[in-house]
Amino acid sequence: MLELDLSDDIQALRSTFGDIRAVVDVDALTAEIARLSDAAGAPDLWDDVDAAQKVTSALSHRQAELKRITEIERRLDDLDVLVELANEMEDEDSAEEARRELAELEDLIGQLEVQTLLDGEYDARSAVVTIRSGAGGDDATDFAEMLMRMYLRWAERHKYPVKVMDTSYAEGAGIKSATFEVDAPYAYGTLSVEAGTHRLARISPFGGADKRQTSFAAVEVIPVMEEAQEVEVPEGDIRVDVFRSSGPGGQSVNTTDSAVRITHLPTGIVVSMQNEKSQIQNRAAAMRVLQTRLMLLQREEEAAKKKELAGTMTASWGDQMRSYFLYGQQLVKDLRTGHEVGNPTVVFDGDLDGFISAGIRWRKRKTDD
Repeated sequence: MLELDLSDDIQALRSTFGDIRAVVDVDALTAEIARLSDAAGAPDLWDDVDAAQKVTSALSHRQAELKRITEIERRLDDLDVLVELANEMEDEDSAEEARRELAELEDLIGQLEVQTLLDGEYDARSAVVTIRSGAGGDDATDFAEMLMRMYLRWAERHKYPVKVMDTSYAEGAGIKSATFEVDAPYAYGTLSVEAGTHRLARISPFGGADKRQTSFAAVEVIPVMEEAQEVEVPEGDIRVDVFRSSGPGGQSVNTTDSAVRITHLPTGIVVSMQNEKSQIQNRAAAMRVLQTRLMLLQREEEAAKKKELAGTMTASWGDQMRSYFLYGQQLVKDLRTGHEVGNPTVVFDGDLDGFISAGIRWRKRKTDD
């Protein structure tokens, strides 16, 4: 006789979910959606395109957040019914479906619980991710492209919209650098734990000698700023170069010089944009990213100075943060949290939630200490 009892597990999930619901403040979220819906319905909304895009983007993010909460609530209720049905019908198929649903809900609620730890000033914003190849020649540029695909696949798994803003292809394999935007609630808070130096160790497919090669790539994550006017950038501090957008191997993909590269001369920060067809649009997008980077750099310098004065100056948590071993014992290991996965293939295919959750919890503990 079938006797499926998941009551304790479901009750534990409901308890955790209730705490999350209280932190999220669903009533306040619903009120904010109503306010933004009214604003989005204004007849003169699109008279100011920039303002309209901010309203519609904020509305979309809030609606997605509420939908996630209500969907989990509905699935918890349906799970109770499914367990009851399995027991009444003594149906092992329904019982197995209930166990799978329980596991999926545990995963979803676990992710949502981690999101409640994202309480930084910019954590709720979308993210701009830049990947740069480091030491290692063709292996490094190939590794940078592997990381880019990994993050794009992660975003695809979560149905997060992504816009590739700039890609600089290497002469051999892979990419020198790439910049893309992940447009989703809490994308910055979530992906910011991925910032730092990533290291790949493998038998190189590019060298003649059958020896292990080590290569590096850097990941930078910054929030999407609606307004980055806090940092004034004098025209004399920047050099603006325009060039023709290109694809792999230098192949032209644009017949006009619409791509823009802005160099901030005092700091050496370089931002390139070639996603838009208009040079004006690419320049505006590049300036927003530059201003955000300068603002964050200014705040990092202020925080570092405070730590130095307090005698607690330490290296950034993001440096040398993860190693990927593709020879011998296959392994991906986070050097900060100790989280590891013995199947690099699934990690490079976008299965990053375990690393990200561990990173967010690790960062929260470091902040609270």
